[in-house]
Amino acid sequence: MLPTQCLCTNLRRAARGVSRHYDGALDGFGINVAQYSLLCNLKRLDQPSISSLAEAMGLDRSTLGRNVRVLEGAGLLKLMEGADQRNRLVCLTQAGDECLTAALPAWEDAQQRLMDRLGEAKRAQLLQLLDELAGTD
Repeated sequence: MLPTQCLCTNLRRAARGVSRHYDGALDGFGINVAQYSLLCNLKRLDQPSISSLAEAMGLDRSTLGRNVRVLEGAGLLKLMEGADQRNRLVCLTQAGDECLTAALPAWEDAQQRLMDRLGEAKRAQLLQLLDELAGTD
C-alpha cells in the first residue's frame, strides 16, 4: 500500500478493513456487514418505511434498495403496503430475526476483538472523531 496523508483515502481504507473483519465474522450466516446492519435497524425501528429506514441508516434509497431486494429474496425481510400506495414498509421476517439471533455472538466477538485491539481510550477517541466527521458536508 502506498502511504498517503489524504484523510479520505485513509478513512476508506480503514472502513474496508473493518468491513472485511465483520464480514469474516458473518461468514456462514448468509449475510454481510451491510445486510446485518440493515436487519438490526429493521428490528430496532419495527416496520419503517423505506425512506425512514434509509434516513436512519444514512443511506440513499437506491443503495438501501439493493440490499433490501437481496434480503427479501433470501426471505429475511418483506415489503408491505403502507398507509397509501406510495409508502412501502419494510418488515423483518421470522427467518430474519432468527438470522440476527444466530449471528449476534459472532458479531459481538468481532466487536470485542476490535475493541481489545484499540483499547478503551483509543476506542472512545475514535468514536468521537467519527461522530465529528459524520456531520461533515
